[in-house]
Amino acid sequence: MNESLINNNQQRRHDLDWLRLIAIAILLFFHTGMWFNEWGWHVKNSETTTTFQYWMIWSHYFRMPLLLFISGAGTYMALGKRTPKQFAGERFRRLFIPLVFGMFVVVPPQIYYEHINKYDGYWDFYKTVFEFQPYPSGSFSWHHLWFILYLLLYSLILIPFLIYIRSPKSQAFRDKIARWFSSPAGILLIPSLFIFVTQILLRPYFPDEEHNLTDWAFFVFYMCFFFFGMLCYSENKLWLSIGKNRKHLLVVMLFTLIPFYICYFHFRDLIALPWTDDTVELIFDITAIFLSWFTVITIIAYGQHYLNKPHPWLTQVSEGLYPFYILHQTVIIAIGYYICQFDWSIAAKYWTIAMLTLMSCTAFYLLLIRPFNVMRFLFGMKPKPKS
Repeated sequence: MNESLINNNQQRRHDLDWLRLIAIAILLFFHTGMWFNEWGWHVKNSETTTTFQYWMIWSHYFRMPLLLFISGAGTYMALGKRTPKQFAGERFRRLFIPLVFGMFVVVPPQIYYEHINKYDGYWDFYKTVFEFQPYPSGSFSWHHLWFILYLLLYSLILIPFLIYIRSPKSQAFRDKIARWFSSPAGILLIPSLFIFVTQILLRPYFPDEEHNLTDWAFFVFYMCFFFFGMLCYSENKLWLSIGKNRKHLLVVMLFTLIPFYICYFHFRDLIALPWTDDTVELIFDITAIFLSWFTVITIIAYGQHYLNKPHPWLTQVSEGLYPFYILHQTVIIAIGYYICQFDWSIAAKYWTIAMLTLMSCTAFYLLLIRPFNVMRFLFGMKPKPKS
């Protein structure tokens, strides 16, 4: 891959499309696994297992950061030839409208199935949504749609930076960033240390408990990935260097997994460390912050090298990923509620829920969203192209 290829593909990064698809697939299997692991969630299977947690704990720290990084790069492209006012309007239509629609239509079934024994039926429950009492004490929430809300806020907050980074005035700044980030040490340590400092400053005052807007540490953590997604994509030399350094990035990421899992296994009583639990938890938290960035940038590097290839159905699939994200958790909970009542093994339940969710969301998109402009509008999609 050479720099001319990067320039030619600036308008459409097929690797980002592939990675977005992979990230959404990870979300599907991750949220299905929440039925069966021992972590707290809205609904749980009667039988749980720790097996899921061994792969879910790592993916927990990179699945949403990866989506935010890709979204940052996509936001940089989205400004394009639009004026800032046009860009803000486009972000409002594609993010705020689906958020509001989702909070009143898509999310409530999740809360209903969590408290299904309290109500005579869905419509008896649904009236409580309009009491506007926040979840968990009430029925009004955005649940997994926090991602859309944060995207909207990040996009609007960073408009001034977007305007600057796309202007010729920023060339000296972008050249300097490219020099700093062009080495493996630079691209690994500068962003991760920046993220680490934000968490040192914010986490003591905003502990990550409920993942809501009062948790500014959580908000800023993900904003950093969104910001670095924009920054890395803004300069071709920097973007090219990420792919070139992929092997170094992979080695560092794999080595970082060692202390990460040693600490995690300590809390699973599989490894005994000669420190207090508070010390081990501190080491784990610090390692997890660095591992989040190391994993994301390694995936981006390998995706750039191997996945920047078009496919006949990739564009059509990419268009449906946003509606799929909006729907997937609700469908997982609705289908899972009934599947988990069967006397099946955990593996049978898991794969049945995952596959039925995949088929249901795909069918809903193809039959009820994609053909109709009203539904496309509510799910943040562009109108159907005129024939």
